[in-house]
Amino acid sequence: MNLPNKLTILRTVMIPFFILFLYTDWFHGYDKIIAAVIFIAASLTDMLDGKIARKYNLVTNFGKFMDPLADKLLVCSALIALVDLNKIAAWVVIIIIAREFIISGFRLVASDNGVVIAASYWGKFKTTFQMLMIIYLVVDLQFAYANVVGMVLVYVALALTVISLVDYIVKNYKVFLEGSSK
Repeated sequence: MNLPNKLTILRTVMIPFFILFLYTDWFHGYDKIIAAVIFIAASLTDMLDGKIARKYNLVTNFGKFMDPLADKLLVCSALIALVDLNKIAAWVVIIIIAREFIISGFRLVASDNGVVIAASYWGKFKTTFQMLMIIYLVVDLQFAYANVVGMVLVYVALALTVISLVDYIVKNYKVFLEGSSK
């Protein structure tokens, strides 16, 4: 098993630890910081595994399947937990998760037609803001305008989620139409 695949597995293994520290108070207030650090480390493995795989030609079928799945598991787990902890509205998380299902469906159809659809800049911005939002909500800073900052991050991440979905559909709708005519 190559290094990028090991990093992907590591990211998946980190998810339960992230959730555990998010929900516990074993370390008297530091649990949220530990959870945020785990989330940041897991997010960095996402960036790192792809760069290593492409740079050293270590792309595998396992990586093609597992990397996006690990990403979705990490983000969706965090978002669902944050709904449970009343840090983010459920409707926002439903929109974000629905976008992931729609894009995954598009990628399946494209793959069935032998087409690989690369991530767009909008998708990368979306991912960055979602991760910043999650980290901010997990750490739960307390200062005068903390709620406003959190709300801005949530709505920017949500807007980028919708924009990236529309961009993705507009750029790739022909793949979907061609796939549905077979």
